[in-house]
Amino acid sequence: MALAVTSSSSTAISGSSFSRSGASSESKALQICSIRLSDRTHLSQRRYSMKPLNVESHSRNESWVSRASTLIAPEVEEKGGEVEDFEQLAKKLEDASPLEIMDKALEKFGDEIAIAFSGAEDVALIEYARLTGKPFRVFSLDTGRLNPETYRLFDAVEKQYGIRIEYMFPDAVEVQALVRNKGLFSFYEDGHQECCRVRKVRPLRRALKGLKAWITGQRKDQSPGTRSEIPIVQVDPVFEGLDGGVGSLVKWNPLANVEGSDVWNFLRTMDVPVNALHAQGYVSIGCEPCTRPVLPGQHEREGRWWWEDAKAKECGLHKGNIKEEDGAADSKPAAVQEIFESNNVVALSRGGVENLMKLENRKEAWLVVLYAPWCPFCQAMEASYIELAEKLAGKGVKVAKFRADGEQKEFAKQELQLGSFPTILLFPKSAPRAIKYPSEHRDVDSLMTFVNLLR
Repeated sequence: MALAVTSSSSTAISGSSFSRSGASSESKALQICSIRLSDRTHLSQRRYSMKPLNVESHSRNESWVSRASTLIAPEVEEKGGEVEDFEQLAKKLEDASPLEIMDKALEKFGDEIAIAFSGAEDVALIEYARLTGKPFRVFSLDTGRLNPETYRLFDAVEKQYGIRIEYMFPDAVEVQALVRNKGLFSFYEDGHQECCRVRKVRPLRRALKGLKAWITGQRKDQSPGTRSEIPIVQVDPVFEGLDGGVGSLVKWNPLANVEGSDVWNFLRTMDVPVNALHAQGYVSIGCEPCTRPVLPGQHEREGRWWWEDAKAKECGLHKGNIKEEDGAADSKPAAVQEIFESNNVVALSRGGVENLMKLENRKEAWLVVLYAPWCPFCQAMEASYIELAEKLAGKGVKVAKFRADGEQKEFAKQELQLGSFPTILLFPKSAPRAIKYPSEHRDVDSLMTFVNLLR
């Protein structure tokens, strides 16, 4: 993904740190953007180490697996031999102002970090980035169904800050298939998750694969039931970054501890462009068919997907920050949207898997993912797995999936080496036992190397 670097003007700033109490709305807003930059602590850029591989070998395949795992996921060394503890960093920044947090994020990651701009209050993030005096990048997801007012805001923001927003669009073929099969407004009948996945989540995944970190406008008070535990900074639990694999992307949330009213005081004080829909009663703004104004006293998320239960009011972009009840992971509703859907991916039943296990001399090698459709890590690798299936089509390797949650989970644990979702198995043509993919790198190139060395 080719992404141009945009830059902001330099601004001198001084004063006291942000305080959330004991001041009027206007002075509070001024304090938000007030921080001494001369006291910034230097944080050098580091690469992040993946978890060490736990290679599972079986008799004659031992050397093959060891060799494959070495080529796929070499351990990444930290600069200076240190590993960044982002949980500890989040605690240190708990009382920091959004400006200080933004400054540290941009200093640490340079042009390998970008602001996710949705066209609503996220303009505050761009203003904070400008105030740091550092270069910054901005990207946005154009779903194709945004309000005209949102597009006009995009244009105003570009002109105000002298930047070019890096737009990400949904795959035209996927949108075409969804609309042809289900119509333009299927989400009113079967839930918004499928449409959001095509128009928002997959384009976001592509954008993040070109970055090492991203900055969002998430706040704890946006949705107290699901976002109440958002950290200032974290290793992204769902999406992968430039280096690939779990832990390869860092997520910054500078506004996590700021109340929405304070954000708006800041925007008014700094006199920045805002979405014209806000003046019409819109608070949280998404796609046009799925957003409406809220009444006085209603929470801002009431205006999003209003026809659904309150617990479903998330699109999937911040899946890793959604608070779940204890044990919810194993009790997800069976109606959750299916994944790994492709003509090149075979859906195996338990009987099909058992037959595959019995074959000692297979005509073709088989690559099988053991998955659960509600698992965010399975969802995160969906695009790369489908692309891999397309590359392997007609090349002597069948690509398949087996849903291994629910009543199949014990069978998968005992017979298929399931430890966690997703688990990827290769059934070679000649080897009687499946070889478990040992790495957390689930990009196309890593999986292809594994298959080519062992099939």
